[in-house]
Amino acid sequence: MTDETAQKIAAVFNEKRTLDKLLNIEFISIGVGTAAMKMKLTEDMVNVYGSAHGGAVFALADAVFAYACNSQNAVTVASGCSIEYLAPSFPGDTLTAKAEFQGGRGKQGIYDIMITNQNDQLIATFRGKSHTTKEKVLGDTP
Repeated sequence: MTDETAQKIAAVFNEKRTLDKLLNIEFISIGVGTAAMKMKLTEDMVNVYGSAHGGAVFALADAVFAYACNSQNAVTVASGCSIEYLAPSFPGDTLTAKAEFQGGRGKQGIYDIMITNQNDQLIATFRGKSHTTKEKVLGDTP
């Protein structure tokens, strides 16, 4: 697959009404096995201590994981994932998530996502495990 195909897939995904839109997650870029997205944290995204709710950070990581693992025109879904929260973030912060394919075998793949704030401080790491189906995102035509 090519970056051009990945761009077409991103365009299809960007048109969908998803949780990403509700959280104002913004698409930045996509390539074969990679993607980047960002989200500005709001007062509505905090936990009881006033820092970013883990679910909001997780949603950003999961969104960029979906773009990266579907970038090769095969419908690919999560088969598992884990997240490590390393530092708090707060309303007003802009988090950027960058996904990168690490390797895989057969229908399984591993993607690592690094989530940083506007100061390039590492906020969280996410590892996603993917399962590729026989279906195509764009159909049979690339």
